[in-house]
Amino acid sequence: MNGIFISLEGPDGAGKTSVLQAILPELTKMKREIISTREPGGVRVAEEIRQVILNPENTEIDAKTELLLFAAARRVHLQSKILPALELGKLVIVDRFIDSSVAYQGFGRDLGVEVVEWLNKFATDGLKPDLTLYLDVDTDVALERIMKNRADEVNRLDLERAEMHRKVRQGYLELVKAEPERFVTIDASQPFDKVCVDTLEVIKSRFSVEF
Repeated sequence: MNGIFISLEGPDGAGKTSVLQAILPELTKMKREIISTREPGGVRVAEEIRQVILNPENTEIDAKTELLLFAAARRVHLQSKILPALELGKLVIVDRFIDSSVAYQGFGRDLGVEVVEWLNKFATDGLKPDLTLYLDVDTDVALERIMKNRADEVNRLDLERAEMHRKVRQGYLELVKAEPERFVTIDASQPFDKVCVDTLEVIKSRFSVEF
């Protein structure tokens, strides 16, 4: 494939989605066409699965079902949108990808890293991003942001106990340590504008020939 694949990761409350929206205008200056998408979602079927996963009323969804739903959404998203764009040489930047499943279901839900990594590999045929930007923030700060800024749209995962969110963050830190060549950590506790600047600088330095 001739494209570039970037993912943004981080605990809920880290500000990934807001950062991505803020830096997109600058990214459009790249020599490549930009495709911005998200997980779970990005295409119709995956967006429908997203609604099932995040609906607070769906209390009968257990940890294994949740993992399988994420994997199904990921597979159809990959086949329908990500791979075709990469094959055409585009830059694809996605709000969450495989590492979210490892952090949330592997660590947060205690399903085990090996199981989740195997399922990720099965769903993606082993595809990993060229660069993963991890936005890191203290769990207490993240939870405060969620309740303050997203009170009208808190989803099923946001409502989990604080201990799970701490395990998710620890999971991300373990992933960063395991693959330092792919991950770059951004301090998401900084002012929003500084987080955006730092995120853009990492992308520009890694893919400078593309600007």
